[in-house]
Amino acid sequence: MHDIRAIRENPAAFDAALARRGDAPVSSSLLDIDEKRRACILAAETAQAEQNKASKEVGAAKGRGDEAEFERLRALVSEKKAQIAQMQEQAKALDTQLTDALAYIPNLPADDVPDGADEDDNVEVSRWGTPQAFDFAPKEHFDLASVAPHMDFETAAKMSGSRFVLLSGAVARIHRALAQFMIDTHVDENGLTEVNPPVLVRDEAMYGTDKLPKFSEDSYRTEEGMWLVSTSEIPLTYIAAGDVVDENSLPRRYAAHTLCFRSEAGSAGRDTAGMLRQHQFEKVEMVSVTHPEESDAEQKRMLKCAEKLLETLEIPYRTVILCTGDMGFGARRTFDIEAWLPGQDAYREISSVSTTGDFQARRMNARFKPADGGKPQFVHTLNGSGLAVGRCLIAVLENGQQADGSVTLPDVLAPYLGGKTTLDVNGTLS
Repeated sequence: MHDIRAIRENPAAFDAALARRGDAPVSSSLLDIDEKRRACILAAETAQAEQNKASKEVGAAKGRGDEAEFERLRALVSEKKAQIAQMQEQAKALDTQLTDALAYIPNLPADDVPDGADEDDNVEVSRWGTPQAFDFAPKEHFDLASVAPHMDFETAAKMSGSRFVLLSGAVARIHRALAQFMIDTHVDENGLTEVNPPVLVRDEAMYGTDKLPKFSEDSYRTEEGMWLVSTSEIPLTYIAAGDVVDENSLPRRYAAHTLCFRSEAGSAGRDTAGMLRQHQFEKVEMVSVTHPEESDAEQKRMLKCAEKLLETLEIPYRTVILCTGDMGFGARRTFDIEAWLPGQDAYREISSVSTTGDFQARRMNARFKPADGGKPQFVHTLNGSGLAVGRCLIAVLENGQQADGSVTLPDVLAPYLGGKTTLDVNGTLS
């Protein structure tokens, strides 16, 4: 959510920032609503002052026996009361109209975000690791002999339709091991607080984290009106909703491993093979609530937390900063980490780490009280995948594949797999 006062102070800069995202200028229409709203508020305040003055004079007129003046003043009080109610009602309606309009406007990009139209204009900032040179043609994860029997799309489709998968046996265990490794690392090494949040949330939580009203088609809603979360960013961030916390309690850092659900609206025909793009998946999410002066540094710290996981798993990756045309609605700046997938001969997204500034905080009224006793200020919120578990499973399987279809697993997973380091060609851990 944007601050109308900031738009009022510099509408040209606001429109220029939106233009970088390819959006049309909107300050004029917003300020028109704002001007009418403020005029109604002023009219109501003026009428209130006149009513108060007349109310004081009514008694005096009555006391001195001036019936004509008494009746005039009493009628004036009644008239002003009606005017106040009318102006307040109009101001409330205009306030709702303004809030609704602001809710559909995306966050403004940070100055260092590159301009661009789509993912082709994203800018690579770093790489780690060298993709392995196989002496055979590497396969995609679902075609590996050790994996295929335990990655069942047909049975999942019988239950739930397309874009679902049934993992079993050793593959299911590796998937679980990856999630456990991620959450343990975030808690033990990165200092995040583990949370096990609800995955069903109300409208308010979706709205506060900028998923409503514009993107309702991207999520699943129950008949009772609850939403299945598309990411645990939603409940983790909404922990701060409506609170005024002490400045010295910041930053607040959370991690959660949850199921996530996405309708994948608009993705028809994309990534239909394998488990790269699913309606139901698991993700370990990082969320930070910070002081505004610390949010840029916090984003870099979160990015390093996610990158370190891939380095420990020995997965080559590259990191890109998203251009203005590819950023999410609520993001001020986003870095994507893309893992190397030999089966696709390509880097594919495995994590996004974004700062939203105070965009979400304004929507959910999350603030901190300065240590010097000043006026409460809005916090900054950040979120990042640390990591997408299913996509990480794909990366581990494809990068560790052998010519016979077996998979050599990262050593760091051995403690979670009973000391086993190989998925043999029969799909058994050894």
